[in-house]
Amino acid sequence: MRTILFSSQTYDRDSFLGADLPPGIELQFQPARLSLDTVALAEQHEVVCPFINDDLSAPVLEQLAAGGTRLIALRSAGYNHVDLVAAKRLGLAVVRVPAYSPHAVAEHAVALILALNRRLHRAYNRTREGDFSLHGLTGFDLVGKTVGVVGTGQIGATFARIMAGFGCQLLAYDPYPNPQVEALGARYMELPQLLAESQIISLHCPLTADSKYLINSRSLAHMQPGAMLINTGRGGLVDTPALIDALKNGQLGYLGLDVYEEEAQLFFEDRSDLPLQDDVLARLLTFPNVIITAHQAFLTREALGAIADTTLHNIAAWAAGTPQNLVQN
Repeated sequence: MRTILFSSQTYDRDSFLGADLPPGIELQFQPARLSLDTVALAEQHEVVCPFINDDLSAPVLEQLAAGGTRLIALRSAGYNHVDLVAAKRLGLAVVRVPAYSPHAVAEHAVALILALNRRLHRAYNRTREGDFSLHGLTGFDLVGKTVGVVGTGQIGATFARIMAGFGCQLLAYDPYPNPQVEALGARYMELPQLLAESQIISLHCPLTADSKYLINSRSLAHMQPGAMLINTGRGGLVDTPALIDALKNGQLGYLGLDVYEEEAQLFFEDRSDLPLQDDVLARLLTFPNVIITAHQAFLTREALGAIADTTLHNIAAWAAGTPQNLVQN
Protein backbone atom coordinates (compact mmCIF):
# COMPACT_ATOMS: atom_id res chain seq x y z
CA MET A 1 0.00 0.00 0.00
CA ARG A 2 1.71 3.16 -1.21
CA THR A 3 1.83 5.81 1.51
CA ILE A 4 3.22 9.32 1.13
CA LEU A 5 4.19 11.44 4.13
CA PHE A 6 3.94 15.14 3.35
CA SER A 7 5.86 17.74 5.38
CA SER A 8 8.26 14.99 6.44
CA GLN A 9 11.46 15.94 8.22
CA THR A 10 14.55 13.91 9.06
CA TYR A 11 13.07 12.99 12.42
CA ASP A 12 9.93 11.64 10.71
CA ARG A 13 12.03 9.39 8.49
CA ASP A 14 14.03 8.15 11.47
CA SER A 15 10.97 7.42 13.61
CA PHE A 16 8.93 5.72 10.87
CA LEU A 17 11.83 3.63 9.56
CA GLY A 18 12.67 2.70 13.15
CA ALA A 19 9.15 1.41 13.79
CA ASP A 20 7.80 -2.05 12.98
CA LEU A 21 6.54 -1.61 9.43
CA PRO A 22 3.40 -3.71 8.80
CA PRO A 23 3.57 -5.92 5.70
CA GLY A 24 2.40 -4.32 2.49
CA ILE A 25 3.00 -0.69 3.47
CA GLU A 26 5.45 1.23 1.28
CA LEU A 27 6.55 4.62 2.59
CA GLN A 28 7.56 7.67 0.59
CA PHE A 29 8.86 10.71 2.45
CA GLN A 30 8.01 14.05 0.87
CA PRO A 31 9.39 17.21 2.55
CA ALA A 32 7.02 19.48 0.61
CA ARG A 33 3.89 20.73 2.32
CA LEU A 34 0.64 19.36 0.89
CA SER A 35 -1.18 22.02 -1.10
CA LEU A 36 -2.86 22.47 -4.46
CA ASP A 37 0.62 23.02 -5.93
CA THR A 38 2.00 19.72 -4.59
CA VAL A 39 -1.05 17.44 -4.50
CA ALA A 40 -0.01 15.80 -7.78
CA LEU A 41 2.85 14.15 -5.88
CA ALA A 42 0.26 11.99 -4.13
CA GLU A 43 -1.12 10.49 -7.33
CA GLN A 44 -1.47 6.69 -7.11
CA HIS A 45 -0.80 6.75 -3.37
CA GLU A 46 -3.67 5.01 -1.60
CA VAL A 47 -2.71 6.62 1.71
CA VAL A 48 -1.72 10.23 2.33
CA CYS A 49 -0.10 10.97 5.68
CA PRO A 50 -0.15 14.73 6.37
CA PHE A 51 0.98 16.85 9.30
CA ILE A 52 -0.64 19.80 11.07
CA ASN A 53 0.12 22.55 8.56
CA ASP A 54 -0.75 20.64 5.41
CA ASP A 55 -3.68 21.86 3.35
CA LEU A 56 -6.60 19.45 3.54
CA SER A 57 -9.26 21.77 2.19
CA ALA A 58 -11.97 20.56 -0.18
CA PRO A 59 -10.06 21.39 -3.42
CA VAL A 60 -7.01 19.44 -2.23
CA LEU A 61 -9.11 16.50 -1.05
CA GLU A 62 -10.88 16.40 -4.40
CA GLN A 63 -7.54 16.11 -6.19
CA LEU A 64 -6.39 13.42 -3.77
CA ALA A 65 -9.52 11.35 -4.33
CA ALA A 66 -9.22 11.74 -8.10
CA GLY A 67 -5.63 10.50 -7.90
CA GLY A 68 -6.54 7.30 -6.07
CA THR A 69 -6.16 8.26 -2.42
CA ARG A 70 -8.60 6.49 -0.08
CA LEU A 71 -7.21 7.17 3.40
CA ILE A 72 -5.98 10.33 5.14
CA ALA A 73 -3.76 9.11 8.00
CA LEU A 74 -3.04 12.15 10.13
CA ARG A 75 0.23 12.26 12.08
CA SER A 76 -1.46 14.43 14.71
CA ALA A 77 -4.24 14.48 17.26
CA GLY A 78 -5.82 17.66 15.93
CA TYR A 79 -7.87 17.61 12.74
CA ASN A 80 -9.18 21.17 12.46
CA HIS A 81 -7.21 21.54 9.19
CA VAL A 82 -9.29 18.83 7.48
CA ASP A 83 -12.53 19.59 5.64
CA LEU A 84 -14.40 16.63 7.08
CA VAL A 85 -17.58 17.34 5.10
CA ALA A 86 -15.65 17.14 1.84
CA ALA A 87 -13.80 14.02 3.00
CA LYS A 88 -17.09 12.24 3.69
CA ARG A 89 -18.54 13.33 0.34
CA LEU A 90 -15.45 11.98 -1.44
CA GLY A 91 -15.38 8.69 0.47
CA LEU A 92 -12.06 9.47 2.15
CA ALA A 93 -11.56 7.90 5.57
CA VAL A 94 -9.68 10.06 8.09
CA VAL A 95 -7.75 8.57 11.01
CA ARG A 96 -5.61 10.33 13.59
CA VAL A 97 -3.21 9.83 16.49
CA PRO A 98 -5.42 10.64 19.49
CA ALA A 99 -2.54 10.50 21.97
CA TYR A 100 1.20 10.12 21.63
CA SER A 101 2.98 11.65 24.61
CA PRO A 102 1.04 14.12 26.71
CA HIS A 103 4.22 14.49 28.74
CA ALA A 104 6.08 15.99 25.77
CA VAL A 105 3.70 18.91 25.31
CA ALA A 106 3.00 19.42 29.01
CA GLU A 107 6.70 19.50 29.87
CA HIS A 108 7.37 22.00 27.09
CA ALA A 109 4.69 24.28 28.53
CA VAL A 110 6.44 24.06 31.90
CA ALA A 111 9.78 24.79 30.23
CA LEU A 112 8.32 27.98 28.77
CA ILE A 113 7.04 29.00 32.20
CA LEU A 114 10.42 28.47 33.84
CA ALA A 115 12.35 30.18 31.06
CA LEU A 116 10.07 33.22 31.06
CA ASN A 117 9.94 33.50 34.84
CA ARG A 118 13.70 33.27 35.36
CA ARG A 119 14.55 35.14 32.14
CA LEU A 120 16.76 32.28 31.01
CA HIS A 121 16.78 33.45 27.39
CA ARG A 122 18.07 36.87 28.41
CA ALA A 123 20.59 35.45 30.89
CA TYR A 124 21.93 33.03 28.28
CA ASN A 125 22.54 35.79 25.76
CA ARG A 126 24.12 38.07 28.36
CA THR A 127 26.67 35.62 29.70
CA ARG A 128 27.76 34.64 26.20
CA GLU A 129 28.61 38.30 25.67
CA GLY A 130 30.49 38.58 28.96
CA ASP A 131 27.70 40.43 30.80
CA PHE A 132 27.28 38.81 34.21
CA SER A 133 25.01 41.44 35.74
CA LEU A 134 21.68 40.41 37.25
CA HIS A 135 19.55 43.50 36.69
CA GLY A 136 16.21 42.73 35.04
CA LEU A 137 16.45 38.99 35.79
CA THR A 138 14.34 38.83 38.96
CA GLY A 139 11.75 36.05 38.87
CA PHE A 140 9.22 34.68 41.33
CA ASP A 141 8.70 31.45 43.28
CA LEU A 142 6.20 29.14 41.63
CA VAL A 143 5.13 27.63 44.94
CA GLY A 144 1.79 29.03 46.04
CA LYS A 145 1.02 30.68 42.68
CA THR A 146 -2.36 30.14 41.05
CA VAL A 147 -2.22 28.37 37.69
CA GLY A 148 -5.21 28.26 35.34
CA VAL A 149 -5.41 25.19 33.11
CA VAL A 150 -7.65 25.74 30.09
CA GLY A 151 -8.51 22.33 28.68
CA THR A 152 -8.02 19.31 30.93
CA GLY A 153 -7.70 16.37 28.58
CA GLN A 154 -4.61 14.16 28.70
CA ILE A 155 -2.14 16.99 28.10
CA GLY A 156 -3.87 19.46 30.38
CA ALA A 157 -4.12 16.85 33.14
CA THR A 158 -0.42 16.01 32.80
CA PHE A 159 0.46 19.70 32.96
CA ALA A 160 -1.73 20.10 36.05
CA ARG A 161 0.07 17.25 37.82
CA ILE A 162 3.45 18.85 37.14
CA MET A 163 2.34 22.25 38.41
CA ALA A 164 0.80 20.64 41.49
CA GLY A 165 4.26 19.23 42.14
CA PHE A 166 5.62 22.77 42.22
CA GLY A 167 3.10 23.55 44.96
CA CYS A 168 0.81 25.66 42.78
CA GLN A 169 -2.89 26.22 43.33
CA LEU A 170 -4.86 24.87 40.35
CA LEU A 171 -7.89 26.32 38.60
CA ALA A 172 -9.44 24.63 35.58
CA TYR A 173 -11.82 25.36 32.73
CA ASP A 174 -13.26 22.63 30.54
CA PRO A 175 -16.83 21.73 29.50
CA TYR A 176 -16.06 18.20 30.70
CA PRO A 177 -14.34 18.20 34.12
CA ASN A 178 -11.61 15.58 34.55
CA PRO A 179 -11.81 13.66 37.86
CA GLN A 180 -8.03 13.20 37.78
CA VAL A 181 -7.57 16.96 37.77
CA GLU A 182 -10.17 17.44 40.47
CA ALA A 183 -8.25 14.90 42.57
CA LEU A 184 -5.26 17.26 42.44
CA GLY A 185 -7.36 19.88 44.20
CA ALA A 186 -8.19 21.90 41.09
CA ARG A 187 -11.34 23.99 41.14
CA TYR A 188 -13.36 24.12 37.93
CA MET A 189 -14.89 27.48 37.05
CA GLU A 190 -15.93 29.64 34.09
CA LEU A 191 -13.15 31.11 31.97
CA PRO A 192 -13.51 34.79 33.01
CA GLN A 193 -13.18 33.85 36.68
CA LEU A 194 -10.18 31.62 35.97
CA LEU A 195 -8.45 34.41 34.05
CA ALA A 196 -9.12 36.88 36.86
CA GLU A 197 -7.71 34.63 39.59
CA SER A 198 -4.67 33.09 37.84
CA GLN A 199 -1.12 34.39 37.71
CA ILE A 200 -0.27 31.82 35.02
CA ILE A 201 -2.68 30.58 32.32
CA SER A 202 -1.83 27.64 30.06
CA LEU A 203 -3.93 26.62 27.03
CA HIS A 204 -4.38 22.90 26.31
CA CYS A 205 -7.70 22.75 24.45
CA PRO A 206 -8.43 21.77 20.83
CA LEU A 207 -9.27 24.36 18.21
CA THR A 208 -12.99 24.28 17.42
CA ALA A 209 -15.56 26.83 16.31
CA ASP A 210 -16.28 27.49 19.98
CA SER A 211 -12.65 27.85 21.09
CA LYS A 212 -11.37 29.99 18.21
CA TYR A 213 -9.97 33.25 19.66
CA LEU A 214 -10.80 32.05 23.15
CA ILE A 215 -8.16 34.55 24.21
CA ASN A 216 -8.99 37.96 22.75
CA SER A 217 -8.99 41.60 23.83
CA ARG A 218 -12.01 41.03 26.09
CA SER A 219 -10.66 37.93 27.80
CA LEU A 220 -7.20 39.49 28.16
CA ALA A 221 -8.84 42.35 30.05
CA HIS A 222 -10.06 39.82 32.65
CA MET A 223 -6.48 38.79 33.47
CA GLN A 224 -4.47 40.12 36.36
CA PRO A 225 -2.00 42.81 35.23
CA GLY A 226 1.34 41.15 34.57
CA ALA A 227 -0.09 37.63 34.16
CA MET A 228 1.69 34.93 32.16
CA LEU A 229 0.03 33.26 29.16
CA ILE A 230 1.29 29.99 27.66
CA ASN A 231 -0.10 28.43 24.46
CA THR A 232 1.07 25.00 23.35
CA GLY A 233 -2.36 24.08 21.94
CA ARG A 234 -3.32 25.67 18.63
CA GLY A 235 -2.48 29.11 17.28
CA GLY A 236 -6.12 29.93 16.55
CA LEU A 237 -6.99 29.80 20.23
CA VAL A 238 -5.50 33.28 20.50
CA ASP A 239 -6.22 36.54 18.70
CA THR A 240 -2.54 37.36 18.18
CA PRO A 241 -2.79 41.10 17.46
CA ALA A 242 -4.63 41.48 20.78
CA LEU A 243 -1.57 40.03 22.51
CA ILE A 244 0.57 42.88 21.23
CA ASP A 245 -1.70 45.49 22.78
CA ALA A 246 -1.78 43.55 26.07
CA LEU A 247 2.03 43.33 26.11
CA LYS A 248 2.41 47.01 25.35
CA ASN A 249 0.11 48.15 28.16
CA GLY A 250 1.46 45.63 30.68
CA GLN A 251 -1.71 43.57 30.99
CA LEU A 252 0.38 40.61 29.87
CA GLY A 253 3.64 40.32 31.75
CA TYR A 254 4.92 37.17 30.03
CA LEU A 255 4.01 35.30 26.86
CA GLY A 256 5.14 31.85 25.75
CA LEU A 257 3.96 30.48 22.41
CA ASP A 258 4.75 27.20 20.69
CA VAL A 259 1.99 27.69 18.13
CA TYR A 260 1.01 30.59 15.91
CA GLU A 261 -2.12 31.04 13.82
CA GLU A 262 -0.18 31.90 10.65
CA GLU A 263 2.58 29.35 11.22
CA ALA A 264 1.87 27.20 8.15
CA GLN A 265 4.09 29.26 5.85
CA LEU A 266 6.82 29.74 8.46
CA PHE A 267 7.41 26.89 10.87
CA PHE A 268 9.45 23.73 10.22
CA GLU A 269 11.73 25.52 7.73
CA ASP A 270 15.02 27.42 8.04
CA ARG A 271 14.19 30.96 6.96
CA SER A 272 17.11 32.68 8.67
CA ASP A 273 18.44 34.09 5.39
CA LEU A 274 15.10 35.68 4.48
CA PRO A 275 13.38 38.80 5.82
CA LEU A 276 10.42 37.98 8.05
CA GLN A 277 7.31 39.01 6.14
CA ASP A 278 4.84 38.44 8.99
CA ASP A 279 4.58 41.83 10.72
CA VAL A 280 2.63 40.49 13.71
CA LEU A 281 5.16 37.78 14.47
CA ALA A 282 8.03 40.21 13.91
CA ARG A 283 6.49 42.60 16.43
CA LEU A 284 6.05 39.83 19.02
CA LEU A 285 9.69 38.87 18.68
CA THR A 286 10.77 42.37 19.74
CA PHE A 287 9.39 41.98 23.28
CA PRO A 288 11.92 40.83 25.89
CA ASN A 289 9.20 39.05 27.88
CA VAL A 290 8.11 36.83 24.97
CA ILE A 291 9.47 33.41 24.01
CA ILE A 292 8.28 31.76 20.79
CA THR A 293 9.24 28.24 19.79
CA ALA A 294 8.39 26.80 16.38
CA HIS A 295 5.81 24.13 17.27
CA GLN A 296 8.38 21.86 18.88
CA ALA A 297 6.44 20.84 22.00
CA PHE A 298 5.69 17.40 20.52
CA LEU A 299 9.33 16.81 19.56
CA THR A 300 10.62 14.11 21.89
CA ARG A 301 11.92 10.66 20.95
CA GLU A 302 9.08 9.05 22.85
CA ALA A 303 6.40 11.13 21.15
CA LEU A 304 7.84 10.62 17.67
CA GLY A 305 8.00 6.87 18.23
CA ALA A 306 4.40 6.79 19.43
CA ILE A 307 3.22 8.87 16.45
CA ALA A 308 4.93 6.52 14.00
CA ASP A 309 3.64 3.35 15.71
CA THR A 310 0.05 4.59 15.95
CA THR A 311 0.00 5.94 12.39
CA LEU A 312 1.28 2.68 10.92
CA HIS A 313 -1.16 0.71 13.07
CA ASN A 314 -4.00 2.95 11.86
CA ILE A 315 -3.08 2.29 8.23
CA ALA A 316 -2.81 -1.47 8.75
CA ALA A 317 -6.11 -1.63 10.66
CA TRP A 318 -7.90 0.32 7.93
CA ALA A 319 -6.45 -1.95 5.24
CA ALA A 320 -7.68 -4.99 7.20
CA GLY A 321 -11.21 -3.56 7.32
CA THR A 322 -11.10 -2.85 11.04
CA PRO A 323 -10.38 0.90 11.10
CA GLN A 324 -9.32 2.47 14.39
CA ASN A 325 -8.99 6.06 15.56
CA LEU A 326 -11.41 7.24 12.89
CA VAL A 327 -12.36 10.91 12.84
CA GLN A 328 -16.12 10.90 12.61
CA ASN A 329 -17.12 12.95 9.59
